[in-house]
Amino acid sequence: MMSHESSVVAETIAGALLVRVRGVQDGDSADLPLLREILKRAAQSDEAGRTVLDLSATGFVDSTFLHVLLNVRPVYEKAGKTLVLAGPLPTQVRRLFEVTGTMGAFTHAETVDAAVQGE
Repeated sequence: MMSHESSVVAETIAGALLVRVRGVQDGDSADLPLLREILKRAAQSDEAGRTVLDLSATGFVDSTFLHVLLNVRPVYEKAGKTLVLAGPLPTQVRRLFEVTGTMGAFTHAETVDAAVQGE
């Protein structure tokens, strides 16, 4: 069972910014503004060309979380950088992308290692 406590932690690994998202990420999560800021800064930074968003330990995400990702997507495109959603994606997270038809709007990797390596 996933924890309901949420967290967002960022670190640089092998030239990529790895952002680990844990727990419940919804409209009540205090972490979403932090996540938005980390992702925007990463897109505008000269440090890492790839940002890997590790979603493997998210228990639940809602449309508020998806809205954050959709809003930063054009910032990455404009900067010529890559945002990769890494899994394995929990069933509820995968379902949100499938139901909303946004799965194809993002680059996905089955594992964090594959995402960091650019596979």
